[in-house]
Amino acid sequence: MLERPSRDEAAIAAPAPFPEWRRVLFFACVTATMVGFIWLAAFALSPGGFGALDLVLLVLFAVTLPWYVIGFWNAAIGLAIMRFAADPVATVTPVVRCVRGDEAIIASTAILLCIRNEPPDRVAGLLDPMMEGLAARGVSERFHLYILSDTDDAAVATAEDVCFAHLAQTWRGRVGLTYRRRTSNAGFKAGNVAEFCRRWGKDHDFAIMLDADSVMTVELMLKLVRIMQIDARLGILQTLVIGMPSASAFARIFQFGMRLGMRSYTIGSAWWQGDCGPYWGHNAIVRLAPFMAHCDLPVLQEGAVKGHVLSHDQIEAVLMRKAGYEVRVLAEEGSSFEQNPPTLVEFIRRDLRWCQGNMQYWHFLRADGLRPVSRYQLAFAIVMFVGSPAWIGLLLIGAAAVAMAPSPADFMRWDAGLALLGLILAMWFAPNIATLIDVLSRPKLRRDFGGTIRFTASFVLTIVFVVLIAPIMWASHTLFLARLLFGRTVGWGTQTRDDHQVPWSLAFAHFWPQTLIGLAPLVLLALTVPAAIPYALFIAAGPLLLIPLAVLTAIPALGRALIRLGLDRLPEAPPAELRALKLPAITLSLP
Repeated sequence: MLERPSRDEAAIAAPAPFPEWRRVLFFACVTATMVGFIWLAAFALSPGGFGALDLVLLVLFAVTLPWYVIGFWNAAIGLAIMRFAADPVATVTPVVRCVRGDEAIIASTAILLCIRNEPPDRVAGLLDPMMEGLAARGVSERFHLYILSDTDDAAVATAEDVCFAHLAQTWRGRVGLTYRRRTSNAGFKAGNVAEFCRRWGKDHDFAIMLDADSVMTVELMLKLVRIMQIDARLGILQTLVIGMPSASAFARIFQFGMRLGMRSYTIGSAWWQGDCGPYWGHNAIVRLAPFMAHCDLPVLQEGAVKGHVLSHDQIEAVLMRKAGYEVRVLAEEGSSFEQNPPTLVEFIRRDLRWCQGNMQYWHFLRADGLRPVSRYQLAFAIVMFVGSPAWIGLLLIGAAAVAMAPSPADFMRWDAGLALLGLILAMWFAPNIATLIDVLSRPKLRRDFGGTIRFTASFVLTIVFVVLIAPIMWASHTLFLARLLFGRTVGWGTQTRDDHQVPWSLAFAHFWPQTLIGLAPLVLLALTVPAAIPYALFIAAGPLLLIPLAVLTAIPALGRALIRLGLDRLPEAPPAELRALKLPAITLSLP
């Protein structure tokens, strides 16, 4: 029998006191900033008197505020820690300091890979380097890989049987592998994991959660296990996920922007959230005993989205925290990857599934026993999507208000309006700007990003890209939420992960409603107050250009051009687990 650590929940030590002043300070700053913005907006709308229409616009503006005000303060705190802390990761996750890296692996860890209608040969390609790394480090007897399939396509299921039987045979005696396919997709991914817990959960201490497009280095896996062994209070430890190198222009630009913003944002939020951190459902490790005891999800009987919980991850995090276990984030980059959607069509499709799942969080907001920060996280996940109709309302109602006003000066003070716009843009891009400052102040990091000129050009390209993409998502969320009110939901289908072109006909069929949302206010302003069009374009341009943007960013030649020019590159050298996949983006970037 392998030596196993105790999993007795009663043996958990009392948690170290968290400095609550951090949360008080954070929310005081957020509240003061939002009050200042609302005052400035009311002042900007005041020249013609403050009427009912102005009040509607002010309320809509207030609904949009939490997303970028909270993002600004997370980024500001994150930048301060990145610049002045000797070890930024350990500053927000202190247990990291206790890991030497040579501790014996004594826990039993299940590696869960959840798949549904994925090409099995690609899945095997993801797993081979990981299993080889575990075997090479002499720890493979402490890990067991479970391929948990919800495939309902008969041809794919047959291919899975052959492929994973061969994979199991190849690694027999070195790394344990179990392949299981459910005949129904009940409960979606959460149901898939729950079925594993019922059958095999008692055999393991921890579970590393992976998606079909996840890659995690073996060194990071071992570090996660060592951290969990050291701190029995930890229930979930989430890694900071970055995009795999991509040859798709859309994915390449998108993941560069995420790479810029995520670290400052995550470090800043981890500083004040502490033991109530996020969980994204993959590229993380969970402690199985409390997960099985406390994180079972109900089937919802009321609300716009009934049935099984779709966005299960954050609910599991708040339930784990409710049970007394910590949920933390390990804000290191370069060892935990996921594949981003290759086209704008796939990106919007995935985002609308998240939108649908997050709308179920209304049910849990009133649950008993949740920590205040846990309730904030659920509310913030809802506001992230509810803010989108507010932005579109500002565009449409604001354009109508300008058109009806005797003159633009009667609608808004130009000086206060421009100040408001500038502050909004600064806060909107604060996480990206924070990393820009950090990178430009570090010569080695600048070189890793391709040098000052390439990095700056990539940053400018990202800003233009986000200014277009964010309003596109606002319009898409607005249309989707309107459909949800009438019971029109989307399925949780298979994602298209391979690079592919987007035909004009497909883009038009999907996105003509968003295009109309962008076009209508511009036509109105062109007929009444053409001088207001440049300001409306900050929101209207994205939806208006959505169809050509979806087509152009999926053209393979554009992605290859970005690679040749060294734009939107990531600073990390690809680890062995990524190099083994022979990704086109890595191959094309070689001399």
